[in-house]
Amino acid sequence: MKIQEFCNMKKFEGTMSNWAKATGLATVAVGADGKYISACYNFTDFCIKLTRGCPEGKKRCEHCDATGNGVYECHAGLIDFGIPIMLNDGTVLGNITGGQVLPEQPDENKFRETAQELGINPDQYIRALNKVTVKTREEIESAANLLGDVINMFVQSSYIEYMNSNIIRELESGISKIVNDVANVTSETKNLKSFASKQKILALNASIKAARAGEHGKGFEVVAKEVQKLADNMRGTSENIDKYTDELIDITAKLANAFK
Repeated sequence: MKIQEFCNMKKFEGTMSNWAKATGLATVAVGADGKYISACYNFTDFCIKLTRGCPEGKKRCEHCDATGNGVYECHAGLIDFGIPIMLNDGTVLGNITGGQVLPEQPDENKFRETAQELGINPDQYIRALNKVTVKTREEIESAANLLGDVINMFVQSSYIEYMNSNIIRELESGISKIVNDVANVTSETKNLKSFASKQKILALNASIKAARAGEHGKGFEVVAKEVQKLADNMRGTSENIDKYTDELIDITAKLANAFK
């Protein structure tokens, strides 16, 4: 399952954007398939254009992306973070990654050495480095954890709402079927009552004719009595069906109202 299938991505993006503006840290959300599911916020030229812009830097960055967890120092000397986006059952749907900040004022000589290793112009690298936000490690960890908590709560609540909506749709469909079935039972019960009434009339006529036939009609009179009993039983059965059907209609109506 993908986050985009059940989340309001406009609100998701809004949370990411507001957090990036408030903290000055970079961030992006990545799905379980490794593809971006949000825009990139506050990405620095130091990271994107220069470090990731060269073959060796890109290789090292991708290794950090794959292995980095929580708040960690990347190969270039900046602080990054990686926080899983998870459902309550432990299913991982993606990750929030970002950071691209310094934990303290940088040692330029150290970064010049890194630039030379990566084949980047050292002066250009330092100019980009001086534009990177400086935060204490505690501030970085707090900001990263806050974003992780907010995004995970939003994703989990969206998933629960999505699943509940599916359950309600299925129950509503089931209730509609019950209503149709009850209507069919009611119709058949009416036919049963009509048949029972006709049987009763038939039995009564047979009894009259048997009485008129005297001795010769005794056997027919026995049959007429049995038909009468059958008609009475059918009427009693149809009345019970009516009772149970009324109860079922009442319960169904209460269920329907509850779900609405």
